[in-house]
Amino acid sequence: MRILFMGVILFAIQLNTLQSRPVVHLQPHRNAIEVGWNGSLLELIHAPPIVHLPKLPPKADAQGVPWSVEVKNLGPSPVTITNETTHFDTRVSVGQSIRIKSSGTAYLLKH
Repeated sequence: MRILFMGVILFAIQLNTLQSRPVVHLQPHRNAIEVGWNGSLLELIHAPPIVHLPKLPPKADAQGVPWSVEVKNLGPSPVTITNETTHFDTRVSVGQSIRIKSSGTAYLLKH
């Protein structure tokens, strides 16, 4: 009984954590990640083959927290996330999630 109770508690905590982060989607015929999506989960569904990060890497917010976005590719095809200005380029396979962080001058994969 105690194990079941602990399992329910852990599940509730995970649900609460997932709900605290906004989930966003690309609008039809769009291929750009918006600066305003800072801290969001971007779910890619039938996304174009190439999706662009903001041209200039965003600076940290007023509290000093770096700009970041988590990208989850729900399919049906791989997607390349790119930024020509900083020469950032990464491929996101179907079912894969990645987190991209901005240093203010470049984009980095955050592990």
